[in-house]
Amino acid sequence: MSGNGKELTEKEKADKERRKIKSAGAMRDLMTKYYMEAKGAEGTDRHIAWITSGAPVEPLIAFDVIPVYPENHGAMCGAAHMNVELCEVAEGRGFSRDLCSYARGDIGSAMTKGGPIGGLPRPTFLVACNNICNTVFKWYEELARFFDVPLFIYDTPFVRGELPQHIADYSLRQMEEYMALLEKVTGRVYDEQRFIDVAAKSLIAGELWSQVLACNEHRPAPMTCFDAFILMAPIVTLRGTQEVVDFYQGVLEEMKQRIEEDIGILPTEKYRVLWDNIPVWYEMRNLGRLFMELETCLVADTYTSAWTFSGVDAERPLASMANIYAEVYLNINLERMADKIESLATRFGVDGMIMHSNRSCKPYSLGQYDLAKEFTRRTGKPALIIEADHTDSRWYDRAQIENRIRDFVENLLGESVSV
Repeated sequence: MSGNGKELTEKEKADKERRKIKSAGAMRDLMTKYYMEAKGAEGTDRHIAWITSGAPVEPLIAFDVIPVYPENHGAMCGAAHMNVELCEVAEGRGFSRDLCSYARGDIGSAMTKGGPIGGLPRPTFLVACNNICNTVFKWYEELARFFDVPLFIYDTPFVRGELPQHIADYSLRQMEEYMALLEKVTGRVYDEQRFIDVAAKSLIAGELWSQVLACNEHRPAPMTCFDAFILMAPIVTLRGTQEVVDFYQGVLEEMKQRIEEDIGILPTEKYRVLWDNIPVWYEMRNLGRLFMELETCLVADTYTSAWTFSGVDAERPLASMANIYAEVYLNINLERMADKIESLATRFGVDGMIMHSNRSCKPYSLGQYDLAKEFTRRTGKPALIIEADHTDSRWYDRAQIENRIRDFVENLLGESVSV
Protein backbone atom coordinates (compact mmCIF):
# COMPACT_ATOMS: atom_id res chain seq x y z
CA MET A 1 0.00 0.00 0.00
CA SER A 2 1.14 3.56 -0.63
CA GLY A 3 0.94 6.37 1.91
CA ASN A 4 -2.48 7.44 0.60
CA GLY A 5 -3.95 3.93 0.91
CA LYS A 6 -3.87 3.07 -2.81
CA GLU A 7 -2.42 -0.17 -4.13
CA LEU A 8 1.06 0.25 -5.63
CA THR A 9 1.61 -0.73 -9.23
CA GLU A 10 4.38 -3.20 -10.05
CA LYS A 11 6.48 -0.32 -11.36
CA GLU A 12 5.96 1.65 -8.13
CA LYS A 13 6.83 -1.40 -6.04
CA ALA A 14 10.05 -1.89 -8.01
CA ASP A 15 10.94 1.79 -7.62
CA LYS A 16 10.25 1.67 -3.88
CA GLU A 17 12.47 -1.41 -3.51
CA ARG A 18 15.21 0.30 -5.55
CA ARG A 19 15.21 3.29 -3.19
CA LYS A 20 15.28 1.20 0.00
CA ILE A 21 18.48 1.43 2.11
CA LYS A 22 19.92 -2.10 2.02
CA SER A 23 22.35 -1.46 4.92
CA ALA A 24 19.40 -1.31 7.31
CA GLY A 25 19.33 -5.11 7.27
CA ALA A 26 23.01 -5.36 8.18
CA MET A 27 22.43 -2.85 10.97
CA ARG A 28 19.60 -4.95 12.43
CA ASP A 29 21.80 -8.05 12.32
CA LEU A 30 24.67 -6.24 14.04
CA MET A 31 22.47 -4.79 16.79
CA THR A 32 20.66 -8.09 17.33
CA LYS A 33 24.00 -9.84 17.81
CA TYR A 34 25.10 -7.10 20.21
CA TYR A 35 21.98 -7.33 22.39
CA MET A 36 22.10 -11.13 22.41
CA GLU A 37 25.72 -11.01 23.58
CA ALA A 38 24.88 -8.44 26.25
CA LYS A 39 21.87 -10.35 27.57
CA GLY A 40 23.78 -13.63 27.39
CA ALA A 41 26.53 -12.14 29.57
CA GLU A 42 24.16 -11.49 32.47
CA GLY A 43 25.05 -13.71 35.41
CA THR A 44 28.48 -14.61 33.98
CA ASP A 45 31.98 -13.32 34.80
CA ARG A 46 31.70 -10.81 31.93
CA HIS A 47 31.24 -7.22 33.11
CA ILE A 48 28.34 -5.10 31.86
CA ALA A 49 28.26 -1.31 32.23
CA TRP A 50 25.20 0.86 31.65
CA ILE A 51 26.53 4.09 30.18
CA THR A 52 25.10 7.42 29.01
CA SER A 53 25.28 8.15 25.28
CA GLY A 54 27.78 11.00 25.65
CA ALA A 55 30.18 9.15 27.93
CA PRO A 56 33.55 7.72 26.80
CA VAL A 57 32.86 4.15 25.72
CA GLU A 58 36.37 3.41 24.41
CA PRO A 59 37.77 2.62 27.88
CA LEU A 60 35.03 0.01 28.39
CA ILE A 61 35.82 -1.65 25.06
CA ALA A 62 39.54 -1.59 25.92
CA PHE A 63 38.81 -3.39 29.21
CA ASP A 64 36.47 -5.89 27.50
CA VAL A 65 33.41 -4.55 29.32
CA ILE A 66 30.08 -4.73 27.45
CA PRO A 67 28.55 -1.24 27.19
CA VAL A 68 24.76 -0.97 27.37
CA TYR A 69 22.92 2.27 26.57
CA PRO A 70 19.58 2.93 28.29
CA GLU A 71 18.99 5.89 25.93
CA ASN A 72 19.39 3.65 22.89
CA HIS A 73 16.98 1.20 24.52
CA GLY A 74 14.62 4.11 25.21
CA ALA A 75 14.65 5.01 21.52
CA MET A 76 13.79 1.39 20.69
CA CYS A 77 10.93 1.44 23.20
CA GLY A 78 9.70 4.73 21.74
CA ALA A 79 9.83 3.50 18.15
CA ALA A 80 7.98 0.33 19.26
CA HIS A 81 5.29 2.49 20.97
CA MET A 82 6.10 0.82 24.30
CA ASN A 83 7.71 3.63 26.28
CA VAL A 84 4.53 5.27 27.58
CA GLU A 85 3.53 2.16 29.54
CA LEU A 86 7.07 1.97 30.99
CA CYS A 87 6.92 5.67 31.93
CA GLU A 88 3.62 5.03 33.69
CA VAL A 89 5.27 2.35 35.83
CA ALA A 90 7.88 4.89 36.99
CA GLU A 91 5.21 7.56 37.48
CA GLY A 92 3.28 5.11 39.63
CA ARG A 93 6.36 4.94 41.88
CA GLY A 94 6.40 8.73 42.28
CA PHE A 95 8.57 9.91 39.37
CA SER A 96 7.22 13.11 37.81
CA ARG A 97 5.94 13.28 34.21
CA ASP A 98 8.20 16.32 33.84
CA LEU A 99 11.29 14.10 34.01
CA CYS A 100 13.01 12.92 30.83
CA SER A 101 10.97 10.12 29.23
CA TYR A 102 14.18 8.15 28.58
CA ALA A 103 14.80 8.16 32.34
CA ARG A 104 11.21 7.29 33.27
CA GLY A 105 10.99 4.55 30.64
CA ASP A 106 14.35 3.12 31.65
CA ILE A 107 13.42 3.03 35.33
CA GLY A 108 10.09 1.43 34.42
CA SER A 109 11.86 -1.16 32.28
CA ALA A 110 14.34 -1.95 35.07
CA MET A 111 11.42 -2.56 37.41
CA THR A 112 9.40 -4.73 35.02
CA LYS A 113 11.89 -6.10 32.44
CA GLY A 114 9.57 -4.50 29.88
CA GLY A 115 10.33 -3.34 26.35
CA PRO A 116 10.83 -4.92 22.94
CA ILE A 117 13.79 -7.09 24.07
CA GLY A 118 12.56 -7.96 27.54
CA GLY A 119 14.57 -5.32 29.36
CA LEU A 120 18.30 -4.75 29.58
CA PRO A 121 20.82 -7.10 31.23
CA ARG A 122 21.67 -6.34 34.85
CA PRO A 123 24.71 -4.01 35.08
CA THR A 124 27.90 -4.67 37.01
CA PHE A 125 28.40 -0.91 37.37
CA LEU A 126 27.19 2.39 35.88
CA VAL A 127 28.90 5.28 34.08
CA ALA A 128 27.17 8.67 33.80
CA CYS A 129 28.67 11.65 31.98
CA ASN A 130 27.00 15.05 32.16
CA ASN A 131 28.24 16.41 28.80
CA ILE A 132 24.74 15.78 27.42
CA CYS A 133 22.65 16.73 30.46
CA ASN A 134 22.61 16.75 34.24
CA THR A 135 19.47 14.62 34.56
CA VAL A 136 21.69 11.58 34.04
CA PHE A 137 23.27 12.06 37.48
CA LYS A 138 19.99 11.63 39.40
CA TRP A 139 18.71 9.05 36.92
CA TYR A 140 21.80 6.88 37.36
CA GLU A 141 21.80 7.40 41.13
CA GLU A 142 18.32 5.83 41.14
CA LEU A 143 19.61 2.94 39.04
CA ALA A 144 22.62 2.48 41.33
CA ARG A 145 20.27 2.21 44.32
CA PHE A 146 17.90 -0.13 42.47
CA PHE A 147 20.63 -2.54 41.32
CA ASP A 148 22.96 -1.91 44.28
CA VAL A 149 25.98 -1.42 42.01
CA PRO A 150 28.78 1.21 41.83
CA LEU A 151 28.26 4.45 39.89
CA PHE A 152 31.11 6.40 38.28
CA ILE A 153 30.30 10.03 37.50
CA TYR A 154 32.37 11.54 34.69
CA ASP A 155 32.04 15.30 35.08
CA THR A 156 32.51 17.65 32.11
CA PRO A 157 32.29 21.39 32.85
CA PHE A 158 30.42 23.49 30.30
CA VAL A 159 32.68 24.88 27.56
CA ARG A 160 32.24 28.49 26.46
CA GLY A 161 34.30 29.38 23.42
CA GLU A 162 37.56 27.50 22.99
CA LEU A 163 38.38 24.71 25.45
CA PRO A 164 40.34 26.31 28.33
CA GLN A 165 43.38 24.54 29.71
CA HIS A 166 41.98 24.15 33.22
CA ILE A 167 38.96 22.22 31.86
CA ALA A 168 41.25 20.10 29.67
CA ASP A 169 43.36 19.27 32.75
CA TYR A 170 40.28 18.49 34.84
CA SER A 171 38.84 16.29 32.07
CA LEU A 172 42.11 14.34 31.88
CA ARG A 173 41.95 13.67 35.63
CA GLN A 174 38.40 12.38 35.13
CA MET A 175 39.65 10.01 32.43
CA GLU A 176 42.47 8.78 34.67
CA GLU A 177 40.02 8.14 37.53
CA TYR A 178 37.77 6.31 35.07
CA MET A 179 40.67 4.02 34.11
CA ALA A 180 41.47 3.40 37.78
CA LEU A 181 37.88 2.35 38.39
CA LEU A 182 38.00 -0.06 35.45
CA GLU A 183 41.22 -1.58 36.76
CA LYS A 184 39.58 -2.11 40.15
CA VAL A 185 36.32 -3.55 38.76
CA THR A 186 37.87 -5.85 36.14
CA GLY A 187 41.11 -6.76 37.90
CA ARG A 188 43.03 -5.88 34.74
CA VAL A 189 45.83 -3.35 34.23
CA TYR A 190 45.38 -0.43 31.83
CA ASP A 191 46.97 -1.31 28.49
CA GLU A 192 47.75 1.91 26.64
CA GLN A 193 48.38 0.20 23.31
CA ARG A 194 45.03 -1.58 23.55
CA PHE A 195 43.34 1.74 24.34
CA ILE A 196 45.03 3.45 21.37
CA ASP A 197 43.87 0.62 19.11
CA VAL A 198 40.28 0.96 20.32
CA ALA A 199 40.42 4.76 20.07
CA ALA A 200 41.75 4.48 16.51
CA LYS A 201 38.87 2.20 15.52
CA SER A 202 36.46 4.65 17.14
CA LEU A 203 37.90 7.52 15.14
CA ILE A 204 37.87 5.52 11.90
CA ALA A 205 34.23 4.58 12.47
CA GLY A 206 33.42 8.20 13.32
CA GLU A 207 35.11 9.42 10.14
CA LEU A 208 33.26 6.83 8.04
CA TRP A 209 29.99 7.91 9.65
CA SER A 210 30.86 11.53 8.88
CA GLN A 211 31.44 10.60 5.23
CA VAL A 212 28.12 8.72 5.14
CA LEU A 213 26.30 11.82 6.41
CA ALA A 214 28.21 14.01 3.94
CA CYS A 215 26.77 12.00 1.05
CA ASN A 216 23.55 13.95 1.55
CA GLU A 217 25.27 17.01 0.12
CA HIS A 218 24.43 15.38 -3.21
CA ARG A 219 21.16 16.18 -4.99
CA PRO A 220 19.04 14.12 -4.80
CA ALA A 221 19.99 12.97 -1.29
CA PRO A 222 20.66 9.20 -1.09
CA MET A 223 19.01 9.01 2.35
CA THR A 224 17.03 11.14 4.80
CA CYS A 225 17.71 11.89 8.46
CA PHE A 226 15.10 9.26 9.29
CA ASP A 227 17.47 6.68 7.80
CA ALA A 228 20.43 8.23 9.61
CA PHE A 229 18.55 8.09 12.92
CA ILE A 230 18.31 4.31 12.48
CA LEU A 231 21.78 3.74 11.01
CA MET A 232 23.44 5.67 13.85
CA ALA A 233 22.79 2.92 16.45
CA PRO A 234 26.17 1.15 16.00
CA ILE A 235 28.24 4.36 16.21
CA VAL A 236 26.56 5.14 19.54
CA THR A 237 26.78 1.68 21.09
CA LEU A 238 29.82 -0.05 19.56
CA ARG A 239 32.30 2.53 18.30
CA GLY A 240 35.79 1.26 18.97
CA THR A 241 35.14 -2.18 17.50
CA GLN A 242 36.14 -3.59 14.12
CA GLU A 243 32.55 -4.69 13.46
CA VAL A 244 31.41 -1.06 13.43
CA VAL A 245 34.26 -0.01 11.14
CA ASP A 246 33.26 -2.77 8.71
CA PHE A 247 29.58 -1.83 8.94
CA TYR A 248 30.10 1.84 8.09
CA GLN A 249 32.46 0.98 5.28
CA GLY A 250 29.55 -0.98 3.82
CA VAL A 251 27.10 1.87 4.38
CA LEU A 252 29.45 4.35 2.73
CA GLU A 253 29.90 2.09 -0.29
CA GLU A 254 26.12 1.83 -0.64
CA MET A 255 25.68 5.61 -0.42
CA LYS A 256 28.38 6.23 -3.01
CA GLN A 257 26.74 3.71 -5.33
CA ARG A 258 23.38 5.41 -4.90
CA ILE A 259 24.98 8.74 -5.78
CA GLU A 260 26.68 7.21 -8.81
CA GLU A 261 23.37 5.77 -10.01
CA ASP A 262 21.51 8.98 -9.04
CA ILE A 263 19.16 7.12 -6.69
CA GLY A 264 17.46 9.56 -4.34
CA ILE A 265 15.72 8.33 -1.22
CA LEU A 266 12.60 10.26 -2.30
CA PRO A 267 10.94 9.90 -5.72
CA THR A 268 11.11 13.69 -6.04
CA GLU A 269 13.14 16.15 -3.96
CA LYS A 270 11.86 19.70 -4.09
CA TYR A 271 13.00 21.05 -0.73
CA ARG A 272 15.90 20.29 1.60
CA VAL A 273 15.50 20.84 5.34
CA LEU A 274 17.76 20.72 8.42
CA TRP A 275 16.50 18.98 11.59
CA ASP A 276 17.49 19.97 15.14
CA ASN A 277 17.18 17.78 18.28
CA ILE A 278 16.42 14.13 18.98
CA PRO A 279 13.88 12.43 16.68
CA VAL A 280 10.26 11.94 17.65
CA TRP A 281 10.85 8.20 17.75
CA TYR A 282 7.24 6.99 17.84
CA GLU A 283 6.25 9.25 14.92
CA MET A 284 9.10 8.66 12.45
CA ARG A 285 7.04 6.57 10.03
CA ASN A 286 4.21 9.13 9.82
CA LEU A 287 6.58 12.08 9.56
CA GLY A 288 8.57 10.25 6.89
CA ARG A 289 5.43 9.78 4.82
CA LEU A 290 4.45 13.41 5.30
CA PHE A 291 7.79 14.75 4.12
CA MET A 292 7.76 12.39 1.15
CA GLU A 293 4.31 13.68 0.23
CA LEU A 294 5.64 17.23 0.51
CA GLU A 295 8.67 16.35 -1.67
CA THR A 296 10.86 17.49 1.20
CA CYS A 297 14.02 15.70 2.33
CA LEU A 298 15.55 16.08 5.78
CA VAL A 299 19.15 16.08 4.56
CA ALA A 300 21.10 16.99 7.72
CA ASP A 301 20.67 17.28 11.47
CA THR A 302 22.52 18.27 14.62
CA TYR A 303 21.87 14.92 16.33
CA THR A 304 23.58 12.23 14.23
CA SER A 305 26.64 14.38 13.59
CA ALA A 306 27.33 14.46 17.35
CA TRP A 307 29.11 11.10 16.97
CA THR A 308 31.71 12.21 14.43
CA PHE A 309 34.89 12.46 16.50
CA SER A 310 38.37 13.54 15.51
CA GLY A 311 41.69 14.38 17.07
CA VAL A 312 43.04 11.51 19.19
CA ASP A 313 46.78 11.98 19.61
CA ALA A 314 48.70 8.68 19.89
CA GLU A 315 51.26 10.48 22.07
CA ARG A 316 48.56 11.71 24.48
CA PRO A 317 45.64 9.28 24.03
CA LEU A 318 43.85 9.87 27.32
CA ALA A 319 44.17 13.66 27.22
CA SER A 320 43.01 14.01 23.63
CA MET A 321 40.08 11.64 24.18
CA ALA A 322 39.10 13.62 27.30
CA ASN A 323 39.08 16.82 25.21
CA ILE A 324 36.79 15.24 22.62
CA TYR A 325 34.19 14.31 25.22
CA ALA A 326 34.37 17.73 26.86
CA GLU A 327 33.33 19.46 23.62
CA VAL A 328 30.33 17.48 22.43
CA TYR A 329 27.47 19.48 20.87
CA LEU A 330 25.34 19.86 24.00
CA ASN A 331 28.29 20.97 26.16
CA ILE A 332 29.14 24.10 24.18
CA ASN A 333 27.60 27.57 24.15
CA LEU A 334 24.92 28.93 21.80
CA GLU A 335 27.40 30.80 19.62
CA ARG A 336 29.22 27.59 18.75
CA MET A 337 25.90 25.81 18.24
CA ALA A 338 24.85 28.58 15.83
CA ASP A 339 28.14 28.15 13.95
CA LYS A 340 27.46 24.42 13.67
CA ILE A 341 23.92 24.93 12.37
CA GLU A 342 25.06 27.57 9.88
CA SER A 343 27.80 25.26 8.63
CA LEU A 344 25.33 22.40 8.13
CA ALA A 345 22.88 24.69 6.34
CA THR A 346 25.56 25.86 3.94
CA ARG A 347 27.10 22.46 3.28
CA PHE A 348 23.81 20.73 2.60
CA GLY A 349 22.10 23.60 0.80
CA VAL A 350 18.97 23.61 2.95
CA ASP A 351 15.87 25.71 2.36
CA GLY A 352 14.91 25.90 6.03
CA MET A 353 15.18 24.26 9.45
CA ILE A 354 12.74 22.35 11.67
CA MET A 355 13.55 22.34 15.38
CA HIS A 356 12.00 19.78 17.72
CA SER A 357 11.35 21.54 21.03
CA ASN A 358 11.73 18.37 23.05
CA ARG A 359 9.90 18.37 26.38
CA SER A 360 12.22 15.68 27.71
CA CYS A 361 15.56 17.16 26.65
CA LYS A 362 15.96 20.59 28.22
CA PRO A 363 19.66 21.07 27.33
CA TYR A 364 18.88 20.42 23.66
CA SER A 365 15.74 22.59 23.62
CA LEU A 366 16.60 25.61 25.77
CA GLY A 367 17.88 28.36 23.52
CA GLN A 368 16.17 27.08 20.37
CA TYR A 369 14.20 30.28 19.85
CA ASP A 370 17.45 32.26 19.93
CA LEU A 371 19.10 29.74 17.62
CA ALA A 372 16.15 29.91 15.21
CA LYS A 373 16.44 33.70 15.02
CA GLU A 374 20.19 33.49 14.54
CA PHE A 375 19.79 30.83 11.86
CA THR A 376 17.43 33.07 9.89
CA ARG A 377 19.63 36.13 10.42
CA ARG A 378 22.72 34.32 9.13
CA THR A 379 21.18 32.31 6.30
CA GLY A 380 18.01 34.16 5.32
CA LYS A 381 16.15 30.84 5.64
CA PRO A 382 13.05 30.22 7.80
CA ALA A 383 12.90 28.02 10.88
CA LEU A 384 9.93 26.17 12.37
CA ILE A 385 9.75 25.00 16.00
CA ILE A 386 7.45 22.07 16.79
CA GLU A 387 6.70 20.85 20.30
CA ALA A 388 6.81 17.16 21.20
CA ASP A 389 8.67 14.60 23.32
CA HIS A 390 11.14 12.07 22.01
CA THR A 391 9.40 8.97 23.45
CA ASP A 392 6.32 10.10 25.41
CA SER A 393 3.54 10.34 22.80
CA ARG A 394 1.09 11.76 25.37
CA TRP A 395 2.58 15.18 24.65
CA TYR A 396 2.19 14.87 20.86
CA ASP A 397 -0.58 16.51 18.79
CA ARG A 398 -0.26 14.90 15.37
CA ALA A 399 -2.87 17.00 13.56
CA GLN A 400 -1.46 20.30 14.82
CA ILE A 401 2.15 19.43 14.05
CA GLU A 402 1.43 18.02 10.60
CA ASN A 403 -0.58 21.13 9.72
CA ARG A 404 2.26 23.38 10.88
CA ILE A 405 4.80 21.40 8.86
CA ARG A 406 2.57 21.60 5.77
CA ASP A 407 2.22 25.37 6.16
CA PHE A 408 5.97 25.73 6.67
CA VAL A 409 6.89 23.70 3.58
CA GLU A 410 4.24 25.37 1.41
CA ASN A 411 5.80 28.75 2.21
CA LEU A 412 9.41 27.74 1.53
CA LEU A 413 10.82 29.94 -1.22
CA GLY A 414 7.34 31.43 -1.57
CA GLU A 415 6.21 28.49 -3.69
CA SER A 416 3.16 26.28 -3.13
CA VAL A 417 3.59 22.55 -2.77
CA SER A 418 0.86 20.41 -4.26
CA VAL A 419 -0.28 17.80 -1.71
